[in-house]
Amino acid sequence: MNTKVFVGNLQKATTQEELSTLFAQAGEVVATDIITDRGTGASRGFAFVAMSTQSEAEKAIEMFNAYSLNERELKVDWAKPKRDN
Repeated sequence: MNTKVFVGNLQKATTQEELSTLFAQAGEVVATDIITDRGTGASRGFAFVAMSTQSEAEKAIEMFNAYSLNERELKVDWAKPKRDN
């Protein structure tokens, strides 16, 4: 059961706390992971948010896809499985 959503087009200064607070409006947030550059530690402008149930993840996608956060329009969709390199 997929409960993880992809959140793209984040402003580099967006924090995990901001995302968790925002997505908590759709249900229980299990984890928030802002992806950072390995070399610099700076945000790469996207994150993954895990919700406690699939229905909460669906609600988060409906509520926050095209939502404006910090003057950026979020892109929210189901997270794709991690690929092996």
